[in-house]
Amino acid sequence: MRPRLATRSARLVLAAAVVTALAATTACGPEDPSETGAAAPSASTSASTSASASTEGTESGESSDGKGGAEAPSGGDKGDSASGDKSGYGQSCGTNDLDFTVTWEAQPISHYLVTAKAKSGITCYLDVNTPSVSFGSGADGVASPVGQGGEDPIKLSGTSVAYAGINAKTTEGEGGKQFEHVIIATSEDDPNPAEVELPDAPTVDKPIVTNWSTKRDEVIPRIV
Repeated sequence: MRPRLATRSARLVLAAAVVTALAATTACGPEDPSETGAAAPSASTSASTSASASTEGTESGESSDGKGGAEAPSGGDKGDSASGDKSGYGQSCGTNDLDFTVTWEAQPISHYLVTAKAKSGITCYLDVNTPSVSFGSGADGVASPVGQGGEDPIKLSGTSVAYAGINAKTTEGEGGKQFEHVIIATSEDDPNPAEVELPDAPTVDKPIVTNWSTKRDEVIPRIV
C-alpha cells in the first residue's frame, strides 16, 4: 500500500503547483508597461499638448510657420521713381531720358548738329561715347562712327547739353536716298530710340557720326 500512497501524494503536489501557476498568471494580467519603458501618451493627452503649444505660439506673436505674426513692412519709398524724378540717381542716360534737337550747320563744313538735353527732373550720364544714328531701317542708312570729339561720361542735368555731329552724305554723285527723319539712340540696344524730324530732307549715302562732346567745335564730322 505504501507505493500507491506515495504516487498519489506526488500527483496531488503536482496538481497544486499547476493551480498556483495559473492563479499567478491570471493575477498579473498583460505585461506591465513599466517593464518595457514608458507607455505612449494617449490621444487625448497629445491633442491637449498640441492645443497648448498652438495657444502659446499665438500669444507670443508667431504664426503657424514659425515667423513673427507682425506683418512685414512694404518696400522702401519709391516716390521719387514713381513721380519721374530721377535726380541724383547716377543712372545711365536712356534715350527716353533725353530731349533731342537737330539743326543744320553750314560752317565750317556743312553737317547736322544733334543737341541732347536731360528732361526735367532727370540727372543721368552718357556712358556710351557715341550715339547710335540711322536713317530708315536699312543697314545702309546706319551712320558709321568717326571717333571725333568725346568725353566719357558726360553728365546731363538742368541746362547742360551734349553735342554730336552727323554728315548724311559722304559720297560724290547723285546716289543715295532722301529722308525727313533721323533715328537717334544712346546705344545700339536701346529699346526706345527717338525719331527726330530733320530741318530738310537730305540725300543720305554712307552717313557718319561723331562722338558726344560738350564742345560744339569738336563734333564737326570729317572722314579721317
